[in-house]
Amino acid sequence: MTEADAEGYAGLRVERAQELARRHGWASVRVLPPGAAMTMDHREGRLNLAVRDGVVERSWEG
Repeated sequence: MTEADAEGYAGLRVERAQELARRHGWASVRVLPPGAAMTMDHREGRLNLAVRDGVVERSWEG
């Protein structure tokens, strides 16, 4: 997966984003609501989804 592959999920409902991410080969999908604590370790193959009100605001690898 590339950085560009990770950035195309903004604006999607979280359920749809998770489904597409798994279909596109992401090994792990982490959903992060506003203010969620998260570890700063980078994991190749993990997609992070910052979600507000059930909609992805930002997505990135790590």
